[in-house]
Amino acid sequence: MGSSSHRPTGSSAHGSAQVKRRRTSALSVSAAAVALLAATPLLTGCSTDARPGDAAVVGDRSISLASVQASVDAVRDAQREQPNADELISTTAGLTQQTVNSLVYMEVLEQAAADAGVEVTRRQVQEERANVVANIGGEEQLRQAALMPQGGVPLAGDDQIDATIRSQLLFQGLAQRIGADLDPNGQQLFIDELTRTANRVGVDINPRFGEWDAAQVMLVAADEPWLRSGEQVDDLPIVDPA
Repeated sequence: MGSSSHRPTGSSAHGSAQVKRRRTSALSVSAAAVALLAATPLLTGCSTDARPGDAAVVGDRSISLASVQASVDAVRDAQREQPNADELISTTAGLTQQTVNSLVYMEVLEQAAADAGVEVTRRQVQEERANVVANIGGEEQLRQAALMPQGGVPLAGDDQIDATIRSQLLFQGLAQRIGADLDPNGQQLFIDELTRTANRVGVDINPRFGEWDAAQVMLVAADEPWLRSGEQVDDLPIVDPA
């Protein structure tokens, strides 16, 4: 890739690792998992192999532009229904890149867990969700909290919440399987595991969402001449209307 001017997309502003009890809040990809993702050079290079209809490709699994659009739209629609809609939306600027970042992480984690023989069943997800609901005070409280995560991507709807609970269980299971505690050495061990998986299966990002800068270890986006002054990628439709 030629050198170009880059700006952070905001996807690197992840929360620090915090685990206050064995069953962590599964409202977003856990703060611990997000911190590990932020510290992991999972994706490097020019990221030009993703097909036009894909936001990213992880191994043989594609993350379509349409699925990213649907996730972003679901969150924005749910946020607009809240009394503090303007605040919620303004504090989650860069949602599109954050969503791509999160979906890529989940795919890499799925593959790493499968390689290690870690499985999570639908029943386990349902049981963990019931635990979270009991701890937080109800399903409505869960949905409200999911729109205002600490150190993660906002979520809307059962599918997004359940997918994130599954990711959290995979994170816990994989960490236990490889003996990765939450001290710095354990975190590095987990990082190394994800890095090996990503390098083995290959990860490519649609240039529209930027690229992974190995030096900064974050998603960065080059200045795009097709954006009008003050306009961000997150403000624009991901999938062009037919």
